[in-house]
Amino acid sequence: MGSTLAGKSSASPLSPSEPGLPFLRAAPKVRPRIGDPLFKLTTGFFAVLIAGLAVLIMLEMAINSKLPFAKFGFGFLTRSIWDPVREEFGALPFVYGTVVSAVIALIISIPISLGVAIFLVEKASRRLSNPILFIVQLLAAIPSVVYGLWAIFVLAPLLRNHVYPALQSSLGFLPLFKGSQNGLGLLTAGIVLSIMILPIITAVTTDVLRAVPVTQREAALALGSTKWEATLIVLQNAKSGVSGAIILGLGRAIGETMAVTMVIGNRPQISASLFDPSFTIASAIANEFTEASSEIYLQSLIELGLILFLVTFIINMLARLLVWSVTRGEGRGTRG
Repeated sequence: MGSTLAGKSSASPLSPSEPGLPFLRAAPKVRPRIGDPLFKLTTGFFAVLIAGLAVLIMLEMAINSKLPFAKFGFGFLTRSIWDPVREEFGALPFVYGTVVSAVIALIISIPISLGVAIFLVEKASRRLSNPILFIVQLLAAIPSVVYGLWAIFVLAPLLRNHVYPALQSSLGFLPLFKGSQNGLGLLTAGIVLSIMILPIITAVTTDVLRAVPVTQREAALALGSTKWEATLIVLQNAKSGVSGAIILGLGRAIGETMAVTMVIGNRPQISASLFDPSFTIASAIANEFTEASSEIYLQSLIELGLILFLVTFIINMLARLLVWSVTRGEGRGTRG
C-alpha cells in the first residue's frame, strides 16, 4: 500500500501516462527573422549617410578654402575689403548684407503672416479659409527668378517713385533713410525676401494653430475670456510651432540667391543707409563665381559658402534648442 502511494506521489501531475490529461508538447523553436535587423540596418545607414553627407560637404569646402584662411585667418570674417585685383578679400560686407536683409524680411513678414494665419483659423469660415490658404501656398511655389523680374519691373519703380521719397521726407533725419534711392538696394531686397517667406510662415503657422485642440478655446471662453484673449491663449500653446515657422522663413531668407541678386545692387560695402546697394553671401557666390580668375579668389568664394553653411547650421541648431526648451516647459507645466 505504501509503495503504491509512493509511486503515485512521485508521478508528475500532468504526466501523459495518466488518463484524461492532455499531452503536452514542447514548444517549437522560433527561427530568427532577418527582416527586422535588416530594416534597422538599412534605416540606420540612411540616417548616417545624411549626416555623413553634411560633414563631407563641410570638409570639402574647408579643404578648398585653405588659401584665404592661411592668408587672412579668422580676420576674413572681420575684413571689409573685397578687391580681386589686389587679392584682398573679406567677408564682413556680405555677412552684413545677409543679416540686415533677413532681419528686414522678418520684421515685415512676421506680423503679416501671423495676422493672416489667425484670420484663417480663428475668424474665417472653412469655405473662405481653404481657398485663401491654397493661394498662399501657391505663392511659395513661384520660382525666385520670377520674383526678381517682378521686383525689377514693378516693385523697384513703385518704391523709387512713391515709397522711398515719402520715407526720406518723414524719416530722413535717421541714418537708415539717408542717401540717394534708385529703387535697388538693401531695403528692396528685404521687401522682396519678406514677400517670398510670407507664404512659408503663414502656411506652417496655420497648420500649427489648427492643431491646437478645440477644447482649449472652449475652456478659455467658458472662463469668461473674450475671443481675442482666447486667441492669445491658442498662440501661447502653439508658440513652439510658430517659432519653427519663423525659423523656416529665416532659413529661406538667408539662403535666397536669384531674387536678391537682381535687386540688391551688388556692391560689397557696409552702409548705414538701407537705400544703398549691398551684397549677400549667396548673391556674391552666384554673381562672382564664374569671374574668379585666381585660385585665392575662387577659394575665397568657397569660404563664403562655408560661412553660409555654418550660419545655416547654427540657426537650425538654435531653432531645435528653442523648440526643445519650449516643449520641455510645456511638459513640466502639464505634470505640475
